[in-house]
Amino acid sequence: MKIAYCLASFDERDCSAFKLDHIPKSTLSHHIKILREAGIIQPRIEGKHHFYSLRKDDLDSRFPGLIDMILQTGGLG
Repeated sequence: MKIAYCLASFDERDCSAFKLDHIPKSTLSHHIKILREAGIIQPRIEGKHHFYSLRKDDLDSRFPGLIDMILQTGGLG
């Protein structure tokens, strides 16, 4: 949820730009992989950089209001 909240503020974000306190890089990579495979985020690869964006429009059309409800939690502190 924190990753989705971070992405909601930007069109896309480089995975190295995530600033999540006390989360090891391997754990962050694992959660990004899960979100990508679930279709919640989408990647764009440019050279060695991976940029991710939240698939908000796609998810809103399939599950109206769900993403807004999740984002209202503020990333769960």
